[in-house]
Amino acid sequence: MARDYTTNSPEETIALGRELASLLAPPKLVILRGDLGAGKTTLVKGIAEGFNAASHDDVTSPTFTLIHEYRGPSAALYHIDLYRIDTQRELETLGLDDLMTENSVLLIEWGEKFPRFERERDAEIALERISENQRKIRLTITD
Repeated sequence: MARDYTTNSPEETIALGRELASLLAPPKLVILRGDLGAGKTTLVKGIAEGFNAASHDDVTSPTFTLIHEYRGPSAALYHIDLYRIDTQRELETLGLDDLMTENSVLLIEWGEKFPRFERERDAEIALERISENQRKIRLTITD
């Protein structure tokens, strides 16, 4: 299943994330695909709110910490950034397998760098920057 959306502001992208949360019931491994500045973290702000795991103000990019955890009543969200991870060995040190539980949703930025995540993903959200504020967003859920 694939669905396409267009947002015209960061606020609309956050609102779309809240809406998409209902389609991402755990357990899920989700690849977030898009260039730097495409709005991946902005979308995660809304997804975290949709799961009642964090307010959008509390969600930040895990670029340097690599993993942020947000716990809600129905799911544990893990926002993961693999931009700075280049080797399988570096990936293994993160212990991502330990995060995959029945009530977890892994939202992985730059997951396409590793074939394993391409194979194991339950969903992919691709973000494309059209203009300063406009984004084209495609959600694909695999069967």
